[in-house]
Parts: sequence; structure tokens; C-alpha cells
Amino acid sequence: MKWVPHVTVAAVITTKRDDTEKFLMVEESINAELVINQPAGHWEQDESLLEAVIRETLEETSYRVKPLHLVGIYNWTIPQNENAKSTKDTFLRFTFACEVKGKTNQTLDPDIHQFLWLSEDEIRSSVYQKRSPLVIKSLDDYLSKKHFPLSLFSEIQ
Repeated sequence: MKWVPHVTVAAVITTKRDDTEKFLMVEESINAELVINQPAGHWEQDESLLEAVIRETLEETSYRVKPLHLVGIYNWTIPQNENAKSTKDTFLRFTFACEVKGKTNQTLDPDIHQFLWLSEDEIRSSVYQKRSPLVIKSLDDYLSKKHFPLSLFSEIQ
């Protein structure tokens, strides 16, 4: 069996509310459990990674965004368990810092329960189950000012 990683994108989006930095998160249903995540999803054929993060954010939050810079590239493999497939699922995630450009009336993806503006403390709290360790790692890297230019990406036709 050929091993193929899942290539995904995610968006870190912030705003100031009541003098507190808030992060746009989604609450989604995964295996009948509610978890939080940055707006994120799979890279699709015939789109750039930047187009993918814009599309995924729109589909999951109804916000139009503009990518500002790359926060990080992450490789994560889901730990094997007794219910897992014969191969481990591996994710290659590109996380971008984005700014909000507007709000639409877009219907949210069916797996999205709601979007939330949460503080760093709320995200880190045990109140919210995280979809994966990538949620906190992306938050930490953003807060530590990891900013890589979007010029790293080249579309070769």
C-alpha cells in the first residue's frame, strides 16, 4: 500500500475585543465529539496553498481572509490504536496568519458546529478539547512571532 500524507492548511486569525486578543476558532464534530481547531482543511487539486486557506476559512467561518505570512509547516502522525487502519494517518499542515477582509452569509460546512472568538487562555483551558496537538503548536508559534514570507511559495505553471 502506498503511503500518502494528508496535506492541510490552517489559519490563525486574531482581533482585539475588550482589550484582549481573541483567536478565530471552529468547534467541529469529529467522531461524534466536539473539538476546537483553527479554521483548517485539505488542500484540493488545482488550487494554491494560499487559495486553500482562504477557501477553508470561508467554508468554516463565513469570513473572507487575506493570508499575511506563514507561521509554520508541521508534520504530525496520529498515534496508532486498536481501531486504526493498517497505516497511520500523517498530516503535513501549513499554518498561515491571516487578516479578516469581510464577513459573508456563507453556510458553514456541515461538520462545523460554530465558530468562536477565544482568548489564548480559553484555547489552552481544559474546557475545550483540541482536535490535535497542532492547535497549540500553531498558537505557540504565532505568539512567538514566527513569520515567514509568503514569497516562499512559488506556483510553477
